[in-house]
Amino acid sequence: MKKIVLVLFIGLLGFGLTAQENAAKISFKTETVDYGEIAKGSDGVRVFEFTNTGNAPLVISKVSSSCGCTIPKKPDAPILPGKTGEIQVKYDTNRVGPIAKAITVISNADTPTKVLKIKGKVLPAEGK
Repeated sequence: MKKIVLVLFIGLLGFGLTAQENAAKISFKTETVDYGEIAKGSDGVRVFEFTNTGNAPLVISKVSSSCGCTIPKKPDAPILPGKTGEIQVKYDTNRVGPIAKAITVISNADTPTKVLKIKGKVLPAEGK
């Protein structure tokens, strides 16, 4: 009886380890995008590029920002192993002043929650 329980335990442990090996992994080129100093009303769209370095499809289920002035856009389709994708972020550049916002990415990756950052400064329009 003990041998049967031991064999079952080892089998389940081996299955659990195999399941963990088949995981998606998200690897960003950079986790911070620096807008630098940009003019009021200029293009506020930037892109976070990433690669699925795991061996299972990567599904990004939700991308949210720390405020309404930043609108992120996630990929609709799963990202296959070895393939790249991007998360587009649009900041409202009509707001003059410093930029310091966080974008939270939730996925099925081995690290399910990732926080990305944007920073920079929006300068007032010339002559005002």
